Amino acid sequence: MKPKITLLASLLAAGTAPAFAAGLACTNDSIAALESADLSISQIETVGAGEGFAVDHCRILGAAHARTGADGKDYQISFELRLPNDWNQRFVHQFNGGNDGSVVPAVGELKGGDESDTALNRGYAVVSSDAGHAGDANPDAGLAGGARFGFDPEARRDYGYSAVSKLHPLATTLVETYYDDRIDYTYGVGGSNGGRHAMVAASRMPEAFDGLLVGYPGFNLPRAAVQHAWDIQAFKAINGDVRTAFSREQLKAVADGIAQACDSLDGLEDGYIADTDACQTTFNIESLQCDAAMTGHCLSKAQVAALTAIHNGPVNSQGVPLYSDWPWDIGIGSGDWRFWKLETPIPPWNNQPLIGVMGSASLAQLFTTPPIEVAGTPQALEQYLLDFDFDSDAPKIYATTDRYTESAMDYMTPPDSENPTLADFNNQGGKMLIFHGVSDPVFSVNDTTNWYRKLDANNNDQAEAFARYYRVPGMPHGAGGPTVDDFDFFTALVDWVEQGKVPDAVVAGVMPGNDDAMAQLGQVERKLCPYPQVARYTGGNEASAASFACEK
Repeated sequence: MKPKITLLASLLAAGTAPAFAAGLACTNDSIAALESADLSISQIETVGAGEGFAVDHCRILGAAHARTGADGKDYQISFELRLPNDWNQRFVHQFNGGNDGSVVPAVGELKGGDESDTALNRGYAVVSSDAGHAGDANPDAGLAGGARFGFDPEARRDYGYSAVSKLHPLATTLVETYYDDRIDYTYGVGGSNGGRHAMVAASRMPEAFDGLLVGYPGFNLPRAAVQHAWDIQAFKAINGDVRTAFSREQLKAVADGIAQACDSLDGLEDGYIADTDACQTTFNIESLQCDAAMTGHCLSKAQVAALTAIHNGPVNSQGVPLYSDWPWDIGIGSGDWRFWKLETPIPPWNNQPLIGVMGSASLAQLFTTPPIEVAGTPQALEQYLLDFDFDSDAPKIYATTDRYTESAMDYMTPPDSENPTLADFNNQGGKMLIFHGVSDPVFSVNDTTNWYRKLDANNNDQAEAFARYYRVPGMPHGAGGPTVDDFDFFTALVDWVEQGKVPDAVVAGVMPGNDDAMAQLGQVERKLCPYPQVARYTGGNEASAASFACEK
């Protein structure tokens, strides 16, 4: 346990937290007692079990650090805090995903797709925020509106890291004030951009968290956004329409080809490729290119070239890598992969993929300096990516100006991401558990793997003493895909933090409703092994995790 257990007293002594009256009631009569120069409370209400929640709790809505931005817009860090009646003296800061911009219910989702198993229902107090901006504040900007806050330097900074550092002491003080008791353990939980928030917090706020659960993190988000342009240009070149560049049947054929080449590498042909690294040297995409003798859903030469370029990652005209390469994995045939890369069922987006709409707006307005205002139509957003120049435009994620004194890479990535040590986090006793789907279509698992390798090397090959990393074969961007996606990394993290129980293999099953997994694998369990170990079949019941061992 870190010494921050006396957080309320220390914050008050330092003058960095408001002096609330202790033991407040969960009624609107308490609002006046909570107001301060940096904090306003709009609502306090009791929420009973059975109203979509398993526990009775108090819900507080508020906002912090209200201001007018350099762009003339109003900003504040809006938040929701939920406080269970039966509190376990623990707190979760819920980091949200995407461009943030809305206050997602502060429940602390612990398993993708399982709304019942949350930190709140386990007795944790939980806070959630919009990261300092309202995503619906610019309706006139159309589909580009959610990223239009990128024209305010402080809103960029809040989104990148400072909303967490501003809100966290206020939220923990509110928790300790409400219960008139201290927080024993503090956790941060997030996936995607939320995973990035967690990694940034480990570097910028190493004393604030006992444990961080980092899911499929976009810690290199500006570089990953450059990949959006690379992908759209590659797909567009095939037949002039990104949405039809590959049929579902063709991507399934790619997934099947990967399985045929790699499925047995872990000792069992079961539709699940545990040995990701060996697969990269075994599978050859050119084996699926059409020739006169081939039938079925083979690929054209242009399609093979596009997939090869995408998996190699973006480069400039000198061949300098601009992001990361990507692994071949069976999740390429999943609906999630298609949703991000090729096509969505969303008519207002003209069925364009997520990277071609929301990703385009973010690259132009959040990660380019100075920001470029793009029209909020699907056609304009796609055209911006088609016109993107990897020599002249890509370097703008590193650029600064007199107004924008921090580049996108400065405010979005952990300060030590290029050469990570997490020395302060480790010295404070913090523990971090990272997991990432091998088939993630938006943030390359290879990028996370390379980051972890650097972290391990910089800690004399002992990073596993405080940070453990798990790859989930077949999983795209979060739960789903042809994989085992029902797992509980949070309990493993808590046991590590509070009991010193070092996490090893985590048993995973198939989440109810995951049709891709049921069709590919059936109802099975598998072991997810800490990197660089691989779950290998040792004999016995093929559906049981006990039949697998974690080996290098």
